[in-house]
Amino acid sequence: MTDLPSTETLILERDGGWLTVWLNRPAARNALSAAMADELAATVAALAGDPSIRGVTFRGKGDMFCAGGDLKDFGALLRDDVPRADIVDFSRRAGALFHAVDTLPQVTVMLVHGAAMAGGLGLVCAGDIVIAAADARFALTETMLGIPPAQIAPFVVQRAGRAAARRIMLTGARFDGGEALRLGIADQLVDDVAGLEAAEAAVRAAVRRCAPGANAVTKNIVLAAGRLDGAALRDLAADGFAECLLGEEGREGVAAFLEKRKPRWAV
Repeated sequence: MTDLPSTETLILERDGGWLTVWLNRPAARNALSAAMADELAATVAALAGDPSIRGVTFRGKGDMFCAGGDLKDFGALLRDDVPRADIVDFSRRAGALFHAVDTLPQVTVMLVHGAAMAGGLGLVCAGDIVIAAADARFALTETMLGIPPAQIAPFVVQRAGRAAARRIMLTGARFDGGEALRLGIADQLVDDVAGLEAAEAAVRAAVRRCAPGANAVTKNIVLAAGRLDGAALRDLAADGFAECLLGEEGREGVAAFLEKRKPRWAV
């Protein structure tokens, strides 16, 4: 078990093999400040090396998920003494954070109530499973501020497809949970926060029936599908299959099936 970092802008709640990451700046609409981004990056880095955690849920304290990047940090970048290279590095760090969430070996669940705007929507799109309340609100408002949704764009395209991503990014369109479901940004729609928690409980139960190592390898294959050509992807998949089948989980899974019992990870 890996020690999780000490955090001030996040609340980390561990329940057995599941971790809930609460964005905890409700007075600031859970905006992604530099401090919160650093704490998220440290948390995700710790999780990546902790196979005892089977899944991770991201959600927001208060009345919303996340309002996006903290504009006070953006304003500080506009000082005359800030080199352009520092601004480029700031953006790259944001991209690295979204990438780290996207590629976590654990199953990630995004529970969205209230608003998920700009970078908050980008974080949502980096998750594996997105459950949204019907009255949740979504928008990519960056171009309305004169900046692009630079590091967010690939994850929105990954979730919603190129055509829908263009429309919502180039118009600053605002939409609710029902439209998010139609676009593929949300996987499931519920009535309220109680519905979010019930749906998440069902996801946890389903994930616990699956072998954690096999899930991690499967995620790696899925993510590689968009960047590798046919032969390279087949090689990656074949190596992953052999690794799992010959490993402890594969042997246990086959034995459990033949013996008509649950595998150890599902007990």
